Amino acid sequence: MEISILFWLLSASLLYLLITSVILIRNRIELTELPYDTAENFKSKKISVCIPARNEELNIGSLLKTVLDQKYDNFDVHVLDDQSTDRTPEILQEFKSVHPQKLFTHKGKEKPDDWFGKPWACQQLSEAATGELLLFIDADTKLEPGALSRINNSFQYYGLDMLTVWPRQILGTFWENTVIPLIYYALLTVLPSIYVYRKPRWMPASIYHHLREKFAAANGQCVAFAKNAYLQIEGHKSVKQQVVEDVELAKNIKKAGLTLRMFTGMNTISCRMYRNEKEIFEGLRKNFLAGFSNSLPLFITAAILHIVVFILPFITIIWQIITYNPSLFFLSIASITLIFIQRLVISTWFHWNPLFVFTHPLGVIWFQRLGIIKIVDKITGKTALWKGRAV
Repeated sequence: MEISILFWLLSASLLYLLITSVILIRNRIELTELPYDTAENFKSKKISVCIPARNEELNIGSLLKTVLDQKYDNFDVHVLDDQSTDRTPEILQEFKSVHPQKLFTHKGKEKPDDWFGKPWACQQLSEAATGELLLFIDADTKLEPGALSRINNSFQYYGLDMLTVWPRQILGTFWENTVIPLIYYALLTVLPSIYVYRKPRWMPASIYHHLREKFAAANGQCVAFAKNAYLQIEGHKSVKQQVVEDVELAKNIKKAGLTLRMFTGMNTISCRMYRNEKEIFEGLRKNFLAGFSNSLPLFITAAILHIVVFILPFITIIWQIITYNPSLFFLSIASITLIFIQRLVISTWFHWNPLFVFTHPLGVIWFQRLGIIKIVDKITGKTALWKGRAV
């Protein structure tokens, strides 16, 4: 590759990293925790905690303990056993025998052909729930003490119709530490989170009206709705064929002119998404392309961008050991330094092992491999499987 081409590619990489560094700094300030008790004496609205559970014997017990131990004075819990084939039903029955007034279990109905599994499970839960606020959480999460109170306060303090929380991710294995942080990295360095909540001050209202759903984001591990807003957008029925139903629900909220805000869950909710590389691969395979609106051109463009920004500087710096060029050396070092600084900020923020900052390029390569497989899946029409169902 010619020196001039490398120079411009590395310059573009550095410019991208400078811009995303500004966004990350903004998010570090503006993406806050759910508020603690405020000076206002808010009403304790009834919260229905809705938990879809399909083959969750490893997780459901520990989650239910953290939910049922909440000191909040006005809540109930609804769990849908989504045709589990493991010990999930037995575990649910054990908890129900101890908490018959608080815990309600439901047997999932057969999934219609035109629904995906999770939206169908959540829709059934929403129809059974009676709370003014509907809190949907995944079975692999855990609530910290005071979480329900802080969710209730958030709705009233900020005047929300929907909120979503990005949990504190528990990372155990090498591949968890290498791959999962890149999901948060992609969010925190690209989207100023405050724009999920309010209009960018620099954007005319007439333009924002047509683009507001572009500023939607959500994490399906923890989303909550005011029930009237949920019904207004027709709930999970409106996203029944969406793999990334959480983001689509957020878009529907924004399209309806309703109010959404994102929070971090460092002191509110934690989650361990996967426990090994195989689980990570199959879990992300089901929705990786859907996160790009199933657009191959957009997907491939993003892949090329990541190669230029996150892989090329590392290749070039190795090449500079053999053939030294001051300009290329500076641009490569500057880009690598910014990548590591960004990752260190995020690792410190979310209490992750800082040593895995240095596996960033390996994580990007891992996603490139996943991307190639998703392209093949798209071209061949192959569907991914998750918990025994086609996605």
